[in-house]
Amino acid sequence: MRLLVAVLLLLLPASAALAQGDTGPFERNRDCRRQAQRVAKIEESVMRQLAPGGNPIALPILERIQERYRNRYADACLDLNQIRNLGTHNSYHIRPRPAFFALLQALVPEAIAWDYANLPLDEQFENQGVRQIELDVFADPAGGLFALRPALGFVQDPIESPDPEMYLPGLKVLHVQEVDFESTCLTFVDCLLVVKSWSDAHPRHLPLTILVELKDDVIPDPFNLNFAIPVPFGPAELDTLDAEIRSVFPPSQLLTPDDVRLPGQTLEASVLGAGWPLLGEARGLIMFAMDNGGSLRSDYLVGRPNLEGRVLFTNGVPGTPDAAFVKRNDPIGALAEIQGLVKQGYLVRTRADADTVEGRTGDTTRRDAALASGAHFVSSDFPVPNPAFGTGYQVQIPGGAPSGCNPLTAPPGCRSVALEPNGGLPAR
Repeated sequence: MRLLVAVLLLLLPASAALAQGDTGPFERNRDCRRQAQRVAKIEESVMRQLAPGGNPIALPILERIQERYRNRYADACLDLNQIRNLGTHNSYHIRPRPAFFALLQALVPEAIAWDYANLPLDEQFENQGVRQIELDVFADPAGGLFALRPALGFVQDPIESPDPEMYLPGLKVLHVQEVDFESTCLTFVDCLLVVKSWSDAHPRHLPLTILVELKDDVIPDPFNLNFAIPVPFGPAELDTLDAEIRSVFPPSQLLTPDDVRLPGQTLEASVLGAGWPLLGEARGLIMFAMDNGGSLRSDYLVGRPNLEGRVLFTNGVPGTPDAAFVKRNDPIGALAEIQGLVKQGYLVRTRADADTVEGRTGDTTRRDAALASGAHFVSSDFPVPNPAFGTGYQVQIPGGAPSGCNPLTAPPGCRSVALEPNGGLPAR
């Protein structure tokens, strides 16, 4: 009887404010403090039943209540910037084919940095806990710009791409034209369709963030093979970028700057003041961010200082109207800066490794700094170890299931296991 009364007391005081929507910062904070106390209380009850002399009949009931309270807290009390996620660098990338890769390394020793491979995007989401990916895109407005790979002739491979989509207009996804072009999805739209298919099948997933790097650098052509000259990104190409994203995802599936910015405020003031959306509001959404800065960021902002009507969040400069997401790839040199940015309310991306160095040596210094920084997106080439390197090096979010509570910003009631219950599938 005493156990039944205790269970009823735990279930009855569900907060009206949490059930009906936020009634204001003060009210929400007060209700969330109460919810955090309930989470802790039910966890204590579960632990007592697990101890010697506990009641095995009561344990399953209490565990279900524990799951319910944790999940409710995650949806109603956690903001998007109070968690952290595992990301992959060049998420589409496939290691160059062996004979060609051996030739590349003989000619350009730095090509060893390309010795990594990622699973298809949906498999990264499903099996590796990845919730942030990176896509490199090249403009190809006429189609066919990257359909020929003449350098393959050196290893007697066909130079014509067998993939018909490479001959069609639209953004293409590859690392370095002519020399490092293998990809699990060749066009931007194809990559996004893979993301959408997985998202649609897991509608309660944590928000997925797609970092987009815009590429138009010309590379040397020492053997005069007529390497493709990339189309520079300008206003038309940036509009194409937004249009291709919107061709795949409806507005209801996107988290854009317009969704975050408050009326009459800059985007930066909105995220630093009111904060980011609640986790319960952001489940199932896709967010895009621009890897580039400089002139490309400036072009994307023309006539839209707060990213009005844009899809991507820029790689912002703190103190400017569009600053909400920032990139700091060196977690060792910028550790204190990243921690400060995280505490202020920016979303931050950093890298745990680069150029396969850590994968080959097993050095975890950079990874440990990235995890200690509190950055929201910790990107790696090694969500799983590369067995060929033999070091066992990999990056995972501590306690991630798949993501984890942010060590700098998460409130007391946050539990990693509740961030994405049931793998993002509908409730059981």
